[in-house]
Amino acid sequence: MQKIYFPLLICVSMLLTSALNAQTVAPYLNPSLPVNERVNDLISRMSTQEKVSQMMNSTPAIPRLHITAYNWWSEALHGVARSGVATVFPQAIGMSATFDPALVKKEGDAISDEARAMYNAAVAKGYYLQYGGLTFWSPNINIFRDPRWGRGQETYGEDPYLTSQMAVAFITGMQGDNPTYLKVGACAKHFAAYSGPEKLRHEFDAKVSMHDLYATYLPAFHAAVKAGVIGVMCAYNAVNGEPCCANTYLLDDVLKKKWGFKGYIVSDCDAISDIAEGHHYESDALNAAAVSLKRGVNLNCGDTYVNLTEALKKGLITEKELDSSLAVLLRIRFQLGMFDPKKDDPYNAIPYSVVNSPAHRALAKRAALESIVMLKNDGVLPLKNDLSKYFVTGPNADNIYSLLGNYYGVNTKFVTFLEGIAADVAPGSQVQYKPGTELNHANVNPEDWTTGDAHASDVTIVVLGINGEIEGEEGESIQSATYGDRMNYNLPENQIEFLRKLRENNKKPIIAVITGGSPMNLAPVDSLADAVLLAWYPGEEGGAAVADIIFGKESPSGKLPVTFPMSFSQLPPFEDYSMRGRTYRYMSATPLYPFGFGLSYAHFTFSDMKISSPVIHQDQTFRVSAKITNKGKYAGEEVAQLYISDKSGRKDVPICALKDFKRILLQPGETKEVSFTITPEMMKVVNENGIAVMDAGKHEIFIAGAAPVARSEQLGISRPASVSCTVE
Repeated sequence: MQKIYFPLLICVSMLLTSALNAQTVAPYLNPSLPVNERVNDLISRMSTQEKVSQMMNSTPAIPRLHITAYNWWSEALHGVARSGVATVFPQAIGMSATFDPALVKKEGDAISDEARAMYNAAVAKGYYLQYGGLTFWSPNINIFRDPRWGRGQETYGEDPYLTSQMAVAFITGMQGDNPTYLKVGACAKHFAAYSGPEKLRHEFDAKVSMHDLYATYLPAFHAAVKAGVIGVMCAYNAVNGEPCCANTYLLDDVLKKKWGFKGYIVSDCDAISDIAEGHHYESDALNAAAVSLKRGVNLNCGDTYVNLTEALKKGLITEKELDSSLAVLLRIRFQLGMFDPKKDDPYNAIPYSVVNSPAHRALAKRAALESIVMLKNDGVLPLKNDLSKYFVTGPNADNIYSLLGNYYGVNTKFVTFLEGIAADVAPGSQVQYKPGTELNHANVNPEDWTTGDAHASDVTIVVLGINGEIEGEEGESIQSATYGDRMNYNLPENQIEFLRKLRENNKKPIIAVITGGSPMNLAPVDSLADAVLLAWYPGEEGGAAVADIIFGKESPSGKLPVTFPMSFSQLPPFEDYSMRGRTYRYMSATPLYPFGFGLSYAHFTFSDMKISSPVIHQDQTFRVSAKITNKGKYAGEEVAQLYISDKSGRKDVPICALKDFKRILLQPGETKEVSFTITPEMMKVVNENGIAVMDAGKHEIFIAGAAPVARSEQLGISRPASVSCTVE
């Protein structure tokens, strides 16, 4: 009997020990408990100093609480940035030119897969560096209201609807669809009304009307919040007298109360110190930290929040406010799986082989192909790839920096324009290359061999434009005297002079490829070149994509997400944040290239516009349709764009506004019908009080290949199909 009971006693003892151990596991380490319960338990175990240490971007480890070091600051604007080898997609402005949210979602999904794989590899080695985390301060969804702004390249353009669609696609792709865990955390920035001047951003106060705030500057942020974005970054500037990172109306009244945002708010880097030093809104860093925390900023990018411990002692903030703010941050770290067994989070299983994988490179090329905008074609494109001699020239032809834009990653195989063209030329044909001129400096040596090379070739492909040395953020654009903003609308004069020399006494075709992330004066290029392609900053496969367009493997289908004015003289002052006279929605002057414009090797026409009801009631949904025909010799994709124009006569209504769009592939001679459902919300226009209302009276509806302005037709876009309706 004793032999029988002894093993039984051992088993009972083991079970009791196991149960006892289970009881001693801290609740915050128990994945079966609700996240909020776990967060509150963890906070209860922390000292004030430990709490404060976790509220700045670079957080130290707290080993006794199983908290690892973590840096919240990572970037992924168009690929994992500043962190190692990663797929480099086209810059955001180029992605917007695709008018393809489904593609942008795939991009976000690919980026976040790579981010997870890179993070897992770094953590396995004990590395917790800045730019190596899972919280990405992307996308930038500010409105590109003025072409002078150097950071406009980071945005999705000038239109709030297009920006909203791209933002939602990117955010949902990045964050994943797991009900328990975030793949990564996206962050919408910069909230709000932030778009230059760069040099003044630490002290600038943007005066914004309620109409412009709700009609232009806020819609994309609202869309991001509704899509579940986990972070919002408050901007450097002030809006209507209050710094954005201490702005009661923006952070509390709008973001939290009106929109119900539950995620974290992070300051732009050192923006909290700007509350005192730049805006002089508070007297010192102590009070700046206190007011920012009280008004909703959870995380300080910078170190001004070290003052929170002293602020608590002096009664400027309460322990409850500190705990409540920290809880938001810790909740996100739990959602990222940082306190759970590795096996529980499915995103930990993403292999490192996804990083810059063939599939991701192919996606980067597809994105570049769809982003390229053909601005002119006198019939020279597409080119045959077996001509006897091709001459490639220009300062950006073999310049990797011209593929990148800002906030970029690195890659082991960037395909420059020269490399892409050379790879597509048939055996037996010659390709020659000389840069010809510098980016923005005249040649010192007066000898000029490039003109002779151009004359001796069947075709010259010249790659001009700008790059991050000229436009960008304040500390990065090393050739910009205006902190990255572009106060000169023209291309560098040496580039135009170089193009003139190439054209002089030369009747051979010249194809100009332009790089850059903002509108620029391309009128001289248009007059001198036979064809003009806008490549933006096209990413790692940019050269291959441009070559495929040039040689006709693909038809160009990109559309401009921003208006190109004739000159800056058409614009209001840079510091004026009123939208009057800006963007296609409020600009009556004739542009150089209109919003939504882009040519194709196909030729599309729009006809037979129909509406389900010509008289609309305030709460009525209705449908419109039109036929699109490809009358050209090549297959191609057209972006059918739906615009609505409120003819009520109210002074603050847009001239017209984009409300929807669809990409449609048409073979030569093919006709398809495209239809759109129009909701009451799409018919509304924001009034002077910031409230969206539907005006009674006439409205005109367009389905078009570009903004429905006369200039679009002058440049070769078919007349839009249109129909009128009356709202009762």
